[in-house]
Amino acid sequence: MTRPLAILLLTAVVVTTAVAAPKFTSTWKAPIAGEVSFAGKKVAALVITNDDSLRVSGEEALVRELNARGMQGVATYRIAPKEELAAAEKAKPWFERSGVEGVVALRPVGAEKRNTYTPGTWTNPYYGSFWSYYGYGWGSVYIPGRIDSDTVVTVETLIFSVPRNALLWAAVSETKNPKSLQKFLEDLVKESVKELHKQGLAKNIK
Repeated sequence: MTRPLAILLLTAVVVTTAVAAPKFTSTWKAPIAGEVSFAGKKVAALVITNDDSLRVSGEEALVRELNARGMQGVATYRIAPKEELAAAEKAKPWFERSGVEGVVALRPVGAEKRNTYTPGTWTNPYYGSFWSYYGYGWGSVYIPGRIDSDTVVTVETLIFSVPRNALLWAAVSETKNPKSLQKFLEDLVKESVKELHKQGLAKNIK
């Protein structure tokens, strides 16, 4: 995650007001997903960002959710040094030596301001006579439209099988106006698990 994106995310959590839970806008499941089980196995929690505080807190939150569902969650920052994670050829030996069977990866991909316009309300007036208009005019007042500004944070969630080197499940989620980084990460992790249940993948990670 680039520095401008990190700054915008940090700004979003303290400036905005109308908060919404993470919403998945798209999901995908591999045909082989039903063949893989992570029950009782080691699964790495990976948050891909250059913001160390976001990465550490996000991976620890994900580890707690994985452990609660019968896996051996391990934070990636505990597996490999930060400088070794950016390149696949350097990171691969660390993951292999750690013996992880799966990886659950979260990657912030964008944060943007979105304006929503709500048009004003207006009905055809009764102009046939002064008194019919008079009563209508005072009884039906025009309500002006408004523009609401929201900050939307987009994150992709991916689940990989390490032995198969295969993507099992992928999703893109949007969170509107997160109030705090910690709450944002906790909500995202929990909603990811709910979505896994909807997609029939719960048996693979319980």
